[in-house]
Amino acid sequence: MSVQSSSTKSQYSRVVFGMPISLLWGYIAMAIFMTGDGIELAHLSRYLYDLGYGEKQVSLVFTVYALTAAVSSWLSGAVSEIYGPKKIMLTGAIWWMVLHAVFVYFGVSENNFIWMLVSYTLRGFAYPLFFYGFYVLVVQRTPEHRLASATGWIWSMFTIGYGITASFLSGLLVPEIGFINTLWLSLLFAAMGGLIIFLTVKNQSEENLNSEGVSRKEKLREISRGITLVFEDRSMFFALITRILCNVALFGLPVFMPIYFTRELGFSTKEWATIWGVFFLVQPITNVLWGIIGDRIGWIFQMRWFGFFGCTITTAAFYYLPSLFPGNLALAIVCALLLALTLTSFVPMGAIFPMLAPQHKGAAVSVQNLGGGFGNLIGPAVAALMFGLSFEIEHVIITFSLLYFAGGVMTFFIRNPQPKIERNTPLKITATEPE
Repeated sequence: MSVQSSSTKSQYSRVVFGMPISLLWGYIAMAIFMTGDGIELAHLSRYLYDLGYGEKQVSLVFTVYALTAAVSSWLSGAVSEIYGPKKIMLTGAIWWMVLHAVFVYFGVSENNFIWMLVSYTLRGFAYPLFFYGFYVLVVQRTPEHRLASATGWIWSMFTIGYGITASFLSGLLVPEIGFINTLWLSLLFAAMGGLIIFLTVKNQSEENLNSEGVSRKEKLREISRGITLVFEDRSMFFALITRILCNVALFGLPVFMPIYFTRELGFSTKEWATIWGVFFLVQPITNVLWGIIGDRIGWIFQMRWFGFFGCTITTAAFYYLPSLFPGNLALAIVCALLLALTLTSFVPMGAIFPMLAPQHKGAAVSVQNLGGGFGNLIGPAVAALMFGLSFEIEHVIITFSLLYFAGGVMTFFIRNPQPKIERNTPLKITATEPE
């Protein structure tokens, strides 16, 4: 069973600038929903610190949240196959709003650490249902040789919402209306994202699967391959590990860098929000460009040299250069831009998995989702473990850089699954209608 039928591919093959146009409103909903999900990111660790919690407790909050997100990321691919991506996305939106309200009202507002920990942990199940449900739709409706470009658009919408809009909104609103009121505002964005999906995205993929007579038992058998493929295929195993490692900095740095920049380096909360916002500002452009470039120069080549080995350098630079010149906002922004440039070169990662197992794309997507979920966990978990063992921030940064270097080495053990592009296809960004 394949996650993409031939009829679906034909019907939804038209792409514009690498984006499947049938999912335009889905991409917009992604950006809006992730704005709500990311509003607290730039300020939560600092706010908890100001409430009197130490680095260990703050790291624990982020770590358990990432753990539930990792579990949900794998399940989201599985349940999307059974119930349809649209239903799963709507479930994720409702779940997120309910648990977020509990987190704000009973946890943050009351300064109750147990309520904060439990509700934030359970909220971690929600956003992967929304995000990876949409990812399944994109894989279903995109021509294979355009997958890197289409997934590049996913990450562009993710960063427009989760990074840019959320960071700058929080930077503007927190000083004016306070952190708690800003958290309440994020409910509006989550509701808007869910409403757009409800009104505009037709779950055609579910109807096609049902029309093909695929039983639920057969679907469950296919889903189980989301685990067995990892042990049957060496390339899939190493692809999973590299998928976990590629977001070490993205999810690990927010655990402690806001505290370090504002407490040790003399930056204001607003300046840190600006630095982190600029980090995301260029990503909508670079995500799309890296997707198009990766389709041309090679997915694995790009991720190895620009992604892993590039992040080995830029992750360290983001810590050491601002430390040498504390309070220098321009230098800190340049470091953030370089880190963003290398991180976004991982865009083809989402295209590799279904191409490594073309006969079992649904299972391969589940493996990709599992790696993405644990990718949310690895950075905060490493930070929590090392802080628990009394290591300094510098040691955590060095560890992050070494993990990226190890990921680059692992790419040499992944076979190249990239489909060939017709020799006469022009190297320019145009609206296309392949096949």
